[in-house]
Amino acid sequence: MNSFDEILDFVKDYCKTQMTEVAFNLWIKDIEPVKLTGDEAHIRVNSEFKKNIVSEKYKDLLSRGFENVLGFLVEVKIDFSTENSEIQKPSYSVQTTEPAITVEPGEYAYTFDTFIVGSSNKFAHAAAMAVATHDIRNYNPLFIHGDSGLGKTHLLFAIMNEVKRRKPEAIVEYVKGEEFTNELIAAIRSQTTPEFREKYRKVDYLLVDDIQFIAGRDSTQEEFFHTFNALYESGKQIVLVSDRPPKEIKTLEDRLRNRFEMGLMADIQPADFETRIAIIQRKADLLKMDMPIEVAEYIANNLKSNIRQLEGAVKNIKANSLIYENKPITIMMAQTAIRDILNDNQPIPVTISKIISEVGRTFNISEQDIKSNKRAANISRARQVAMYVIKDITQMSMAAIGEEFGGRDHSTVVYAISQTEKMMKTDSHLREIIEDITKNIKDM
Repeated sequence: MNSFDEILDFVKDYCKTQMTEVAFNLWIKDIEPVKLTGDEAHIRVNSEFKKNIVSEKYKDLLSRGFENVLGFLVEVKIDFSTENSEIQKPSYSVQTTEPAITVEPGEYAYTFDTFIVGSSNKFAHAAAMAVATHDIRNYNPLFIHGDSGLGKTHLLFAIMNEVKRRKPEAIVEYVKGEEFTNELIAAIRSQTTPEFREKYRKVDYLLVDDIQFIAGRDSTQEEFFHTFNALYESGKQIVLVSDRPPKEIKTLEDRLRNRFEMGLMADIQPADFETRIAIIQRKADLLKMDMPIEVAEYIANNLKSNIRQLEGAVKNIKANSLIYENKPITIMMAQTAIRDILNDNQPIPVTISKIISEVGRTFNISEQDIKSNKRAANISRARQVAMYVIKDITQMSMAAIGEEFGGRDHSTVVYAISQTEKMMKTDSHLREIIEDITKNIKDM
């Protein structure tokens, strides 16, 4: 395997974390490397149709992936080959016997063997292992919670892989809370709700990532309540993952909160120093890197709260080593790899679009309507909330916020924010909705 092959694998690994598995398998997985020259990355797909889709929808994502791996910007050049290729458009038919996401075996597979166990996660690991290897009613549902980047999703995939290994006939379904919501909306619109229900109520294992995203959405919570009951009463295993425990998901219905809490709760804390070292060394081994202990210690001492940051630093060092023809790993290379994180050890900056999108999704109003001049009460309320959340999270000026909403003046934004603050003091439900929106955005 040449250097660009490996670099592109790292980029695909990054893209996989930013999109659904179905989309990844369809558009990104089969991309082939051509060459990396200077500040241009040349890649190839197998049809003109796929080239057009990837160029239009995923080129920016690929660019961010290369920047994440290499540490500098490159221009992505996409070509296509007609050899042994067929133009295939995606199929959206509901699958009822196969999991929505299948993790390929190999060095990046999320299994129990590749999960580093330490004092911060050993209880959650043991619980996940028990669910995957035994039928334990007391662990139903298993609810795993913890901050972003600590290995919760790894455990979900490990459960799925272990179950499929032990019980090939088992029906295992993995879904994210947001995807469950979107699928339900699509099913209602296309009048395929029975198929949607069949998909989720005939499984042996239901694994739901980011379950907090169904909170505050009445129809989704209603549907999930009945799905939960159907599976639980049939003795099927449910595993839920969230960035916080049920009691802290403010807009979660009480009946769902009670059900989520009636099984086993397991939290994951940030990894201790020894566990961080082990994670770095394991990642280096998987990437066939000779990682000096002093470099591993430097990374572990400077990146303490997020496993993804640790793994990202190792991948960045590997990519830079490949560029310079397998130059020996040094602390200086580690310093370069984590410089951006050290300068600003905060989540990736939240875009205005993400905030407006999340507010719109919560209030069931389109982004276009929120940014429009429409004055319907529900649209005005969502617009005011969006302005409030933008100010709260980004600390942008009132004038700058106004520009994001079609050039509204400073006084309009001031009024919107003050009205929202006033309503939050008297409307506890609205306050909880805004708290959940803010938490969801920060965890995106």
